[in-house]
Amino acid sequence: MPERKKRVYIETYGCQMNIADTEVVHSVLGKSGYEPSPTLADADVVLVNTCSVRENAEQRIYGRLGEFKRLKEENPDVVVGVIGCMAERLRSKLTDDFARGVGQIVDIIVGPDEYRKMPVLLDNAWHGEKGIAVQLSRSETYDDIVPLRTSGVSAWISVMRGCDKFCTFCVVPFTRGRERSRTLAGVVHEVELLASRNFKEITLLGQNVNSYRDGDHDFPDLLRAVARVDRSIRVRFTTSHPQDFSDKLIEAIASEPNICKFIHLPIQSGSDRILGLMNRTYSRDHYLHLVEKIRRNIPAATLSTDIIAGFPTETEADHSATLDVLRDVRYDGAFMFKYSPRENTPAFTMNDDVPDQIKSRRVTEIIELQNSISTDKNRTLVGSTVTVLVEGESKKSSDQWHGRTDGNKMVIFDKGGTVPGEYVDVCIGRSNSATLFGSIVQHSTSVEAA
Repeated sequence: MPERKKRVYIETYGCQMNIADTEVVHSVLGKSGYEPSPTLADADVVLVNTCSVRENAEQRIYGRLGEFKRLKEENPDVVVGVIGCMAERLRSKLTDDFARGVGQIVDIIVGPDEYRKMPVLLDNAWHGEKGIAVQLSRSETYDDIVPLRTSGVSAWISVMRGCDKFCTFCVVPFTRGRERSRTLAGVVHEVELLASRNFKEITLLGQNVNSYRDGDHDFPDLLRAVARVDRSIRVRFTTSHPQDFSDKLIEAIASEPNICKFIHLPIQSGSDRILGLMNRTYSRDHYLHLVEKIRRNIPAATLSTDIIAGFPTETEADHSATLDVLRDVRYDGAFMFKYSPRENTPAFTMNDDVPDQIKSRRVTEIIELQNSISTDKNRTLVGSTVTVLVEGESKKSSDQWHGRTDGNKMVIFDKGGTVPGEYVDVCIGRSNSATLFGSIVQHSTSVEAA
């Protein structure tokens, strides 16, 4: 009887890039005879794919590792590993027995550029040898690795890794290294494989996709090439830096019917002074002019953003400037956070002088204003018919599906004999700040109407 393959269970925290990396890790390990484990209890290897963007994400992971201590006590042979950004940033603390006892739990620590070494590290771990691999790379893109994906509707594709912007609050250049891009041919081939498996939406990922470069090909070239693989597949991308958002990219989004007209465009602050301290390399006026240009050339565009409240030295005037930008742009949605100092970033040396109580009040005001705007914008869609890609079952009812519009609006509707992966036209009956609710009018045969 053949020996059972060793099983790997991965918990993934953080951004979409980490989700894509988890699929890469499964693929790398699969070539060495490992298989995914559906449950923690059945796993021979337990990996935590980590995020370091905000402090609370790291605290959650520390807490989770503490829970794995009991797992190790019950099964001393199980191998526990920390991989991803936190592994890169906190490798010395994670191996220190005094760091919350984690050093007694973790067997391997692997940074985001070292996943190819994991089969060897795991083999060594079976023989009682702890392993660390955290060297950042200037060339690793995993372009030859086909991520292990289950069947589904949507897929994330990393088209580049790292970042060269060095925003003063951001750990990414220190945890994921400098920018390097995959080949255009490699990305297109991956999309072709996904099309053959009937995936209906792909999202191109990069810390700053606008900086993508493969020889003479830039990101708009890649976006067009991907969109033309299969017109029934929606194409999204994230994230864009406002400084590098070109007219050529706007034209590509406007002209290709299956490139979604949804753009995530982080501003972070509405104050030029704070933007300077953040090293964002653009002004408020530059940003607002870009938004005006996008809306002039892509009338159906929906926009979302990122905002940090309480950056060092932020005054009430700076905060008011941010609120003014929300009122001017009227985003469809936003990710809004209190500033969290991150070690090794330039901002960490600044005096974090905004009291937490004031940060909390400011972020609450930002959230309340944005929710009001989102509510108003979604209300205008009541009575209209939108095309929705059916993604999966609603969390609140097994009789309903959830899906999204081209503009990334979440829609809940009765199943009506449809299945995930289909496009349906839905008449919107009501809405709130985050979701549209409606009923199916008919099946849709074209992504262009989505």
